[in-house]
Amino acid sequence: MRQPTAPEQSSRRLRIALIGGGLVLALLVGIGVYGLLRGPAAQPAPDTHSTSTKAPEPGRDLTPRPKPESTEAERFSRSVAEGLFAWDTGLGYGAHEYMQAIVDVADREEAPGLAADLRAYFPDDTAWGELRNYETRQWLTIDTITVPETWPGVVANARPGTLPPGAAAYTITGSRHRVGSWEGQDVSDARPVSFTIFAACPSGDSCRLLRLSAVDTPMS
Repeated sequence: MRQPTAPEQSSRRLRIALIGGGLVLALLVGIGVYGLLRGPAAQPAPDTHSTSTKAPEPGRDLTPRPKPESTEAERFSRSVAEGLFAWDTGLGYGAHEYMQAIVDVADREEAPGLAADLRAYFPDDTAWGELRNYETRQWLTIDTITVPETWPGVVANARPGTLPPGAAAYTITGSRHRVGSWEGQDVSDARPVSFTIFAACPSGDSCRLLRLSAVDTPMS
């Protein structure tokens, strides 16, 4: 059997890095145990090198920018969703700097739990360094933002004081895009994602982020 050449091995590593992996964490939401956090599972790379059509670049800055304040829950959730998947390893920032930009809009009491949630959305330091070798950048294109069907029942049946004022939940579906550079060519990968954002938007006050569901395990 023919052994893969060095360029083929490098291409294979890039494809695996682009598709990415995740870690499993326990996620405890204020309304109960939500489940296990699991990042996108690594998938095998093809045996032969191929370069796909370049994915459309996002029309936004991929630096770790502060999230704009908003009093409108859906708009706030959209901003957070885009921030969860928007990064560029070639700009010199670390994953923790992108995560911090999201923690900065968290509810103070929920910030420690949210920080744990975020680790399932971002590559760890080792994976980040590998992705940086290929100048990998990522972004999200959103298809739908909807209130989960079960959320009104949760609000109606919640015990007093369980949910903060203005509590809201939005499930986002879309596509996560990654593009990296290999031997001067762009190699891209896209996969569907879905997740739920829990936020609190008290009347007349700015929204604050509460928690996140696991990737691809949204609230139904």
